[in-house]
Amino acid sequence: MRNMSDIIEQYLKDMIEQSGNEVVEIKRAHIAEKFDCVPSQLNYVIKTRFTNEHGYVVESKRGGGGYIRITKVETHSETEYLAHLQNLIGENISQLNAEHLVQSMYENEVITYREAQIIDAVMKREILSLELPYRDILRAKILRRIITAILYAKE
Repeated sequence: MRNMSDIIEQYLKDMIEQSGNEVVEIKRAHIAEKFDCVPSQLNYVIKTRFTNEHGYVVESKRGGGGYIRITKVETHSETEYLAHLQNLIGENISQLNAEHLVQSMYENEVITYREAQIIDAVMKREILSLELPYRDILRAKILRRIITAILYAKE
């Protein structure tokens, strides 16, 4: 059985798809009421599943007329998309953000499920048995190199 976070995530993704992958504006209170959950659960879903690494830009305005605006970042080519991901990685990346990035590549059909599983496996803190910040630096270097290899394989 899917948990509430998965259900809310799918609902928001369906809204984005129905909008033609345009901007979607939602009200926290409306969504929380619809799913009979607290607004903080919606915040959690947005902060963890609609990140730059997942290919989304989120803006929010709090207060009476407040909203959350979610935009799916569309790139014109796979090369542009992968270059965008490399820029997101930067000099270091946490395990969680690396997992989000790999999930995004899988969802955008850049890599297969099997490839995603392999990449995730080598990104684990148990495998990269270094202290912080060196572990996050090494993870970023490996992930940038994997993306470079994908880019060269596409040529």
